Amino acid sequence: MIDPQRVDFHEIARRGDTEVMEACLKEGLDPELRDARGFGLLTIAAYNDQAAMVELLLDRGAKPDGPDGGGNTPLMGTAFKGHAAAARSLLAGGADPDVANPAGATALHFSVMFGNREMVELLLEYDADPGVADQEGRTPLDLARKDGLDEIAGRLAQGEDE
Repeated sequence: MIDPQRVDFHEIARRGDTEVMEACLKEGLDPELRDARGFGLLTIAAYNDQAAMVELLLDRGAKPDGPDGGGNTPLMGTAFKGHAAAARSLLAGGADPDVANPAGATALHFSVMFGNREMVELLLEYDADPGVADQEGRTPLDLARKDGLDEIAGRLAQGEDE
């Protein structure tokens, strides 16, 4: 059995070393292992755009919407960072684009906050709801309009009409 005190599994996830991770998982490593800050292996892989690692961890039982210590999901991290490949793997693996963090923000909110049109399109492709309001009552469309992101605002308005 692998001693979790002697191996940095989160670094393996960060590097995207699927061969080593697969061996560790076969030896009984919990795919939901979290570090001291509450970051799971899946979150670390997603935050570092390691799509193949994301797929491996999902296939081995990692929860696609498992929040980190701050209540953010792996998908929110990909939206924040703009990592479309990892986001696509999460969404294909069952991540819910409408899960909200404690502040009521979804991955679509994060995508708009960072002006990432590609991520907005990807989330809408997976049926993200542009009408979800955060705790302050702001929808992704409200954020886009406030920040002058006219192209994204237009796409979100179109998404609300669909």
